[in-house]
Amino acid sequence: MSIINLDKLFRPRSVALIGASDKPLSIGNVVMKNLLNGGFDGPILPVNRQSPTVCGVFAYAAIEALPVVPDLAVICTPAATVPDIIRQLGEQGTRAAVVISAGFHASDLAAGEQADISLEQRMLDAARPYDMRILGPNCVGLLVPGIGLNASFAHTDSLPGGIAVISQSGAICTAVLDWAKSRGIGFSAFISLGDSADIDFGDLLNYLGEDSRTTGILLYVESIKFARKFMSAARATARSKKVIVIKSGRMAEGALAAASHTGALAGNDEVFDAAIRRSGMLRVFTIQNMFDAVETLAHLPPIRGNRLIILTNGGGIGVLATDSLVIDGGRLAQLGPTTMEALDNCLPATWSHSNPVDIIGDSNAERYVKALQVLLADPGYDAILVMLVPVAIIDNAVVAQAVADLIKTSAKPVLTCWMGGAAVADAREIFRKNAIPHFDTPEFAIRAFLQSVEYGVNQQSLIELPPSVPSEFVPDVLQVREIFQGVLAAGRQMLTEPEAKQVLAAYQIPIVETLVAIDVADAVAKAKAIGFPVALKILSADISHKSDVGGVLLNIESAEILALAAEKMLLRIKADQPDAVIQGFTVQQMVQRSGAQELIVGVTTDKIFGPVILFGHGGVVVEVVKDKAIGLPPLNMKLARDLVQRTRINAVLKGYRDVLPADMAAIYVTLVKISQLVVDHVELRELDINPLIADSNGVIALDARIKVQAAGADALEQLAIRPYPRELEEKCLLDSGLALMIRPIKPEDEAAHQFLIARTRPEDIYFRFFRSISSLTHTQMARFTQIDYDREMAFVAILDNSQGEPETVAVVRVVSDADNNEAELAIIVRSDLQGRGVGHKLMAKTISYCRQRGTKRLVAQALAVNQPMHRLAREFGFSVSRNAEDLQTVTLSLDLD
Repeated sequence: MSIINLDKLFRPRSVALIGASDKPLSIGNVVMKNLLNGGFDGPILPVNRQSPTVCGVFAYAAIEALPVVPDLAVICTPAATVPDIIRQLGEQGTRAAVVISAGFHASDLAAGEQADISLEQRMLDAARPYDMRILGPNCVGLLVPGIGLNASFAHTDSLPGGIAVISQSGAICTAVLDWAKSRGIGFSAFISLGDSADIDFGDLLNYLGEDSRTTGILLYVESIKFARKFMSAARATARSKKVIVIKSGRMAEGALAAASHTGALAGNDEVFDAAIRRSGMLRVFTIQNMFDAVETLAHLPPIRGNRLIILTNGGGIGVLATDSLVIDGGRLAQLGPTTMEALDNCLPATWSHSNPVDIIGDSNAERYVKALQVLLADPGYDAILVMLVPVAIIDNAVVAQAVADLIKTSAKPVLTCWMGGAAVADAREIFRKNAIPHFDTPEFAIRAFLQSVEYGVNQQSLIELPPSVPSEFVPDVLQVREIFQGVLAAGRQMLTEPEAKQVLAAYQIPIVETLVAIDVADAVAKAKAIGFPVALKILSADISHKSDVGGVLLNIESAEILALAAEKMLLRIKADQPDAVIQGFTVQQMVQRSGAQELIVGVTTDKIFGPVILFGHGGVVVEVVKDKAIGLPPLNMKLARDLVQRTRINAVLKGYRDVLPADMAAIYVTLVKISQLVVDHVELRELDINPLIADSNGVIALDARIKVQAAGADALEQLAIRPYPRELEEKCLLDSGLALMIRPIKPEDEAAHQFLIARTRPEDIYFRFFRSISSLTHTQMARFTQIDYDREMAFVAILDNSQGEPETVAVVRVVSDADNNEAELAIIVRSDLQGRGVGHKLMAKTISYCRQRGTKRLVAQALAVNQPMHRLAREFGFSVSRNAEDLQTVTLSLDLD
């Protein structure tokens, strides 16, 4: 997650080109010409051993001969030479390099050539002592149009703009550059990642997220190397910048050999979708969609829903737009009676009298403006699409100018679509100059609208307050750990059904009572004990999908039928599965619930994003129906609800005819418990609860299978999102007599946080925020309570009030830089509890936490008059220094090394 020395890549003062050449069409020649023609105003230093000049510029025979130390080096020499070049540059003081050279892997070599498998590592080892950052290898290069830097072999340059592009595909880079230039689209940076040996998506998202010149970021992704790094950077950046993603390889085959239904159902692309949704970014599927989304998100106010009004002078294109809208999940807005009356008063009698609002083909600027004014005032829509089909009797540009002038006076989201070619070119230019989203076809406009809707949903998920779990549960973590260790010690990976159900019971997930029988006679006895009808299942660690081999029999109503059925089951399975070791049977009472739905809840482990959770329509048809949704743990109640709502069976669970709605809270809680199971036990690789029966009385697991695997030392890192660090919770008794719970902050703490602000004196609030506030907005508070534990930490101190209810009485927060060199600290203690040791305890815990994380330095900004903060800081060894540029503040700093 490092951004160290990336400023040398994006803001160099000088550039050296190693491998510069006069040979026409060679990479060294193309890059040199691009550097010279880009307008970069710093020294450009070609290095070429044979020629005294390159492209008319004095060249240097060696790196040591360069007259200045280049901030950035571009390397075009053969791969075998690169490690030594990196070492030489590092010794000279260069801190960033673009390695265009290919040939670092066997696939890059010609037939008969031998690959040095350690070549890339040797390059990285050469750079490490100097903290030199490397872009590439095997990349097109880098463009920073704002400073005239074109350090690439692209066939064209770029206009300056606010969009940054990061691409793993060189071919996509050159195509997008050409496409964008022809449409007047500019970039703040254009980066070809290549093989991402060092600099990757996470690093660049962290850097560009803080770059004032960048307003939006486009990612072309083929693969992700470090999921947690990527997710942490993406979630942080997406809060302040628009991030749009296009990914190739959508149709990759799933895990066909998976031991669970979940493993077979959770395709790689669906997991990537879940990651993008969780991070607050927007995924698109074509390059056209990508730039449409950029234009829409850059120029439209936020769109809060999917209700669209369509205003047009052509009935046909109105129908086309409506079809696209409804097919892709949008809705036509219902026009209110006031709106209908106003439209009747200003439009010809032959207008459509419905949405789409067809105002007839001869509509001029005046009619468009009057209709749009009425529609803008309607309260029942989320955006308006204005369309025009050119006809001979109206001036398309005049209408466009009138519509643009009106749109600029409104804060409502409006898109435009002037259909045609040369006849509407002037109109489109008017919309472009006025920064109004405009599209060539209704389909492009509708797609852009719905992308904005989806983006709004993803963004809202970053700040939406999750409801609390209805009842806190304390799982038996130790029991599950013992079960998993016992299975692994026995040389197995698959748990038996009874073992799997013990795991669920330890996490308080309701299960049907399951008895183990060692033979047919024992099965009959167990069935009599629990009462008929019963279900009988084969018990074998070698058989995961029991139904597939005839190992499940349901609704057995007598001992005689059970005995006969069990004997036949044994004979059949021994014939079909002769190598399977049979431990016996399981017997369970049949669960009879009229109107209950069969669900599946599962876990599988993606090779990139780690554990993922699946929910959907269960039962024996699970892989045929394929009604499922996927999410990344950890889950809370809000994320669990979202997961369920993305499935078709969600509508069935709400009830129909005489079937009562299912207990949705019980389903959400089950998902949260499974998420906690994943977080607590890194050995868990796959899990199926299928079916999970759900009705108005709650849920119950009828069958379960679990696969485990011995975990490595870094197993917890496989979670793409760091879970709530429960291990940092601490109960303590202060010398003042206060009994506190100190723990990391949770999203559910928003209300308690607001109450803390309300109970704190204005002067103490001013000391913390450097301004007077009475409360924080939900969006502001979400930023404080919904944190990424990988990059920041906030500890809350909780005290039970006189009614025995918990109250947050203090908060300390530390936010680290991307390299964890420095963390900024802030603290607030409720006014009536100051001086009683609360702040001292929080400060001690925070310092200990930062030391354990390897943070090198703690700093805090404080008002010069905030003497209580100065005293607290000095108690822990902080130095206090005046800020020369702001005499009203001081800097408190503590070295932690």
